[in-house]
Amino acid sequence: MPVLAWILLFTVGGTIGALTLSALILLLPREIRQALVPKLISYATGILLGAAFLGLLPHALEHAETDTVLKVVLAGLVAFFLLEKAVLWHHCHEDDHDHLHAHGGGTGQAGPLILIGDAFHSLTDGVIIAVAFSASIPVGIAASMAVIMHEIPHEVGDFAILLESGYSRKKAYLWNALSSLPAIPAALATYFWAGRMEPWIPHLMALAAASFVYIALADLTPSLHRQMSRAGILTQTALLLLGIGTVAGLHQILP
Repeated sequence: MPVLAWILLFTVGGTIGALTLSALILLLPREIRQALVPKLISYATGILLGAAFLGLLPHALEHAETDTVLKVVLAGLVAFFLLEKAVLWHHCHEDDHDHLHAHGGGTGQAGPLILIGDAFHSLTDGVIIAVAFSASIPVGIAASMAVIMHEIPHEVGDFAILLESGYSRKKAYLWNALSSLPAIPAALATYFWAGRMEPWIPHLMALAAASFVYIALADLTPSLHRQMSRAGILTQTALLLLGIGTVAGLHQILP
């Protein structure tokens, strides 16, 4: 199957699939949802780390100097830290503003902010998927799985916020779907401009790896530490290793 077909399959199918699964999870009873989401997060963490260290970084190191790749990864980690701080600061100030105006009939800005943030995030996801497939099919599939898996718990949270902001279930799904559409033109543009971007592809792969590592360790892992029972820790570890093993298996099975 042509590379472009792989890119479209995982960009379109993965986006709709992640949204649909997220919506279905939100429909589950609270007890089941609370038991299922941490397991998804454990598996997603393993997928993200596996995609970064077994796929993206090795290919980046094959086409660029080690010193350069590591500097890009380090710069990426710092940039994602600062970006997240900026987003959190903005949300905190919006929350204060909404709280002050709550008795005046204000509806709050959480819904639109979530959708704008998702649209920007979708752009980067499309670029990551296309760049990864430009390296190889296994790297592309692993990176796409990482994008999809970390999107599921993220979308579950987004759906909950939109519903609390007054959106109907249908509108929440529709607006979330629309905010995911930028991934498609971003992936296509990256694919067709790959020739011009070729010198930068190793750097983009290193940056994508940095984003996966940051999401896994800074965003997903802290929520797993809330479960401290022996059975919970064993389950989380097994699912994390299963995620890493899934990526390793892809590289063994696919050329």
